This record gives sequence, C-alpha cells and structure tokens, in this order.
Amino acid sequence: MTAERPGPYRFRRIGGGTRLAYPQGTVFGERWIELGEYCIIGEQVTLTAGMMPGLDLGPESVLRLGNGVVLGRGSHVVASQTVTIGDEVYCGPYVYITSDNHSYDDPAQPVGKQWPRTAPVEIGSGSWLGAGAVILPGARLGRNVVVAAGAVVRGEVPDHAVVAGAPAKVVRTWDPAAGWQPPLRTPPPVPIPEGVTPDQLLALAESKSETEPESEALTESGAGSGTPGRQERPA
Repeated sequence: MTAERPGPYRFRRIGGGTRLAYPQGTVFGERWIELGEYCIIGEQVTLTAGMMPGLDLGPESVLRLGNGVVLGRGSHVVASQTVTIGDEVYCGPYVYITSDNHSYDDPAQPVGKQWPRTAPVEIGSGSWLGAGAVILPGARLGRNVVVAAGAVVRGEVPDHAVVAGAPAKVVRTWDPAAGWQPPLRTPPPVPIPEGVTPDQLLALAESKSETEPESEALTESGAGSGTPGRQERPA
C-alpha cells in the first residue's frame, strides 16, 4: 500500500515513498495517523488512534511517524494520547509502543474493565528499538537512543544512550570528550567502499587466503582504492 494506492485505509497522510506491507494488522483511526516519507511498515503491524474505532479525536493528529521510519513485522503502535516517532527510527520485529496501560486500582473489578492510564510518548529521531522492545506510556526517548531487545522502557531516556532490561536502565552513554562509556568492546564496522560489486564481495568472501589484507583483495579484484569492511547485522 502506498499514497497512490492506499487500499481500504484513509490515513491523514502517507508520505511519498512510504510502503505498507500486506497484510496489515489492526488499523483504525487513520484520520488521526500521519506517516512520513519513505517509511517501511512491515506486515501484521497494528496502527491505532483512539481507544476504539469510530471515535472523534479532534482536529490534531494523534499518531505521527517521521520520515524514514521502519516498523518491523508484527509491531504495535497504540495511541489514544499523542505518540510521536521521529525521523529514521528503526524498530525490529514485534516492538510495542503504547500511550495506554491497564490500571488495577480497584481489586474488586477485572483489570481489563478498569479505565486505563494514558500519557503521551515521544521517540527521538535516529533511535533503534530492538526486537520485542516495549515502550510504555509517558516514555520520552532522546535522539539516537538504542533500546535493547526485550527491554521495557518508561520515563526519560537521554540522547545517545543505550538502555536494557525490564525495567530498562541506562547501560551506556556518550561523552563528547571520552566517547562511549563504558567503551565499546568491538571497533566500529568500516563501510564497504563505493564501486564494489556484489561479485567482488562474493569473491572476497570465498577467498581462502588468511594472510592477504581485505583491502588488497578488493583492489586486485578491480574495486579501486578504499578500505573495505564487514557490515554487522543488527541483533
């Protein structure tokens, strides 16, 4: 589904280049949902605005996705209060982002029948949410935050932080003078240089030489100058 071919859905906005895989999960309240440009919405993703279909949520959007957002397969974004996801936020599969949480104040009533607690949610641009992460009502994540797989996040998370656990705690931060603290255990991956073809990469991977530097191997294969490296896959 795209802006030109939205299927049965009538979102307030679908940006150019955005793609929604088929089939989608539960989708309602589209009039209050904005999708930015070049987003990728995986299959079986739930996107809802409001407690239930058919409500009038007023003049403003409730759920906003910035440009270049990726929502992995089976993820849920549930918004009755404002949920804002910044630009280029990447979410692994089965991420759950919600402005609503069950309450259990009355011990005589079933939890599912009690009025939920709600609070706005904001996820800063450039963040990465690992598979199965849960973002609870009132959470405010800064820019370029990393949320470990399975983490349960509430409250404030500063820019350039890594959080993990349930409840999530900050386990690594960025210091402008000292860099990442505690330091990263592995060196950063080196991008593949421009001009390298898939055949050249395949030939390099199949090379049995253990002594020849990778840069020399790429140069001899005709890739030109540059320092190659391996791309790490996200967890």
